[in-house]
Amino acid sequence: MKAKRGADFPGPGKIVRSPFGVMHGKSSMVYYDEKGEEGLFSGLSNPFLVGRYHSLVIEKDSFPSDELEVTAAWTEDGLVMAARHRKHKHIQGVQFHPESIIATEGKTIVRNFIKLVEKKEAEMLP
Repeated sequence: MKAKRGADFPGPGKIVRSPFGVMHGKSSMVYYDEKGEEGLFSGLSNPFLVGRYHSLVIEKDSFPSDELEVTAAWTEDGLVMAARHRKHKHIQGVQFHPESIIATEGKTIVRNFIKLVEKKEAEMLP
């Protein structure tokens, strides 16, 4: 998961090698809980299939849960697959590739992301 560091946005925690090795081109079922709020995973089946292309993950014990919340995600192996900022909910990150041919609902995730950005832009207009 990539995260921008700034005054109001923490790093994602300690990044470590996945205990399950390299996950390039691997498929996984991802579970999510957005707590009833509209987000990246609105309208998706739960779980949904994604393509993973990574070898690094957030170390669970270092996850900054006071600033970030896990939204999706976890896989059957228990790894965090998505999180968002608690205060600035339009700032989100995922550990998988929604654009992958493996991802069954990637287009919906991308559409949902665009909706989140458009909503934030509308809030910022005078």
